[in-house]
Amino acid sequence: MNNDFTFAIKSVCLDENYHPSDSTRITTNFANLARGNTRQENLRNALKMMNNSFNALAHWDNPNADRYSVELEIISVNMDIKDGDYSFPSIEILKTNIIDHKTKKRIEGIVGNNFSSYVRDYDFSVLLLNHNKNQPKFSIPDNFGDLHGKLFQYFVNSNTYKNNFSKPPVICLSVSDTKTYHRTENQHPVLGVEYQPNESSLTEQYFQKMGLQVRYFMPPNSVAPLAFYFFGDLLNDYTSLELISTISTMETFQKIYRPEIYNANAVAGKCYQPNLKNLDHSLTQIIYDREERSQLAIEQGKFAEEHFIKPYQSVLEHWSANYSV
Repeated sequence: MNNDFTFAIKSVCLDENYHPSDSTRITTNFANLARGNTRQENLRNALKMMNNSFNALAHWDNPNADRYSVELEIISVNMDIKDGDYSFPSIEILKTNIIDHKTKKRIEGIVGNNFSSYVRDYDFSVLLLNHNKNQPKFSIPDNFGDLHGKLFQYFVNSNTYKNNFSKPPVICLSVSDTKTYHRTENQHPVLGVEYQPNESSLTEQYFQKMGLQVRYFMPPNSVAPLAFYFFGDLLNDYTSLELISTISTMETFQKIYRPEIYNANAVAGKCYQPNLKNLDHSLTQIIYDREERSQLAIEQGKFAEEHFIKPYQSVLEHWSANYSV
C-alpha cells in the first residue's frame, strides 16, 4: 500500500460540555450547535432528543422507554503528508456508543453517521462553482470527486481505521429536495419502509466514488426517508441497536437543520418530493444559523484550496494517478 500519507485519529466526547476545536469545520452539525449563548442548552436538548428517539425504536424489553442512552464521540482524522511534513484535518465523523442501563453494558455503535470534509467543501463550494461561472448550462468538471473518493477509501482500508473500528462506516444524510422518492413494498423492522429515487443525484455519484452504496429508508415514527451510505450489506452487517443508534442520532440533527422535511406535520406518502419551503412543519427548541452554515462552506472550501490542494497539487495528483482501491 502507498505510504505517502498516514492518518492520526483523535476522539472527543460530544456532550453538553463540548467546545469545538480550532481545526473543526464549524459548519459541522455538532459544532454549529455548540456555539453562542445557548450552546449548552442546545447540546443538552439534542442529546435528549436522541435518547428519546433511541428508546422509542428499541422498544422491546424496554417498558419505560428509558433503558438506553447514546454516547457520541467526534472522530477527527488528520492526514499527515510526508513530503511536506504537514498535518491536514481531512475528515470528521461521529461514533455512537450505546449504554444499556439494564445490563450496565456499554455497546459499540456505528462509526460514520455525520460526515464532514474540507476537501468535499472545496469540490462543491469552490471547484464546482468556479467551473460553472458564466456557463449557460450546468456541468461537472472532469474527475470530479476522484481525489476525495480515493483519500476516503485509503483511510477506510488503512491499519489506522482497522485498529480503531470494528466495522465499516455508515453515513446518514438528508434526502434531496430536487428528487422524487417512491415507496416500495420492502420493509425492515428497524430501518422501516424503503424508498427509491427517480434518478441519481450528484451527491450519490460523489459518494459512489468514495466506494459507498446508498439506500433510502423511512424508519418507524419518522416522517421522511433518510439516505444511508454504506459498504457491504446494510441490512445484515449491523445489529438492530447499531442501526438505531445511527437513526436516532442523525434524524435528530435533521429535525434541527431540515425541519421542513424531518419535522414536517405530514408523513411522506407513496410518491414523495422533499420541500425545503414547506411551511407545515414544527421547529425544535434548538437554535442554529443555517445561512451562516452555507456561507462558511465556501470559506472552508477556500481553506482546503489554500492549505492542501494548491501547495500539494503535484503530490496529490501523482498519488491519485497511482492509487487503486
